Amino acid sequence: MLQARGLDLRIAGRELVRALELSLAPGECWALLGRNGVGKTSLLLALAGLRPAQAGSVELDGRPLATHPRTELARRMAVLLQDEASDFWGSTLDYVLLGRYPRSRSAWHRDAEGIGSARRLLAQFDLAAHGDQPYRSLSGGERQRARIAQALLQDADILLLDEPLQHLDLRHQAQVMDSLSQSAANGKTVLAALHEPSHAARYCGFSLLLYDAGRASLGRTGDMLTQANLEALYQCRLEAAGTRSFLPT
Repeated sequence: MLQARGLDLRIAGRELVRALELSLAPGECWALLGRNGVGKTSLLLALAGLRPAQAGSVELDGRPLATHPRTELARRMAVLLQDEASDFWGSTLDYVLLGRYPRSRSAWHRDAEGIGSARRLLAQFDLAAHGDQPYRSLSGGERQRARIAQALLQDADILLLDEPLQHLDLRHQAQVMDSLSQSAANGKTVLAALHEPSHAARYCGFSLLLYDAGRASLGRTGDMLTQANLEALYQCRLEAAGTRSFLPT
């Protein structure tokens, strides 16, 4: 279990998270929702041990993250960052296989099992024909799907994903969310920063809403995604557009 206890995060004197209590358990799929700049990325980085908190702690299995060796954390947690350089020199298959690094002898170690798993993920995300293509030549959406394939190949217990649906068309948004939901069904812990509440409603059992000035609310998605909560979250008027779906007015 990954837990935040009394977590405070600030940047440039601005409060992003205040006294957050959060427990992410195996088999749970969480959506992280909030406006641009509210602190979603900072929270994900703190939960991954990549950004220091001003107060409180992040614990994995009841122990502070700092007490876990980095090699262990790399096997336990996969982190998909929002931005990444696109100039990787190798093929798309080479790029996806980097997900095996925490469990391999070296970054370039190849084994039949890993290659087979990587090719299955490429096929799953409509990239089978691009395995030998230079990664840097892929479109933005293709690179994003390769990045998600790499994260899934890591086979970590916990998936922390910052805007996993960016650059993706509707088909591939659904494809990725199906994969993340299935990962949770298979016992993984998933937390994904999303922009569309409808994706949270359909695929995520739990939601964390991050407001301004450090305020947050969390719980079961069905309880969180009310019109009142979402209007306060996004600071605009909304109207219902079908079951648990809203559009700005």
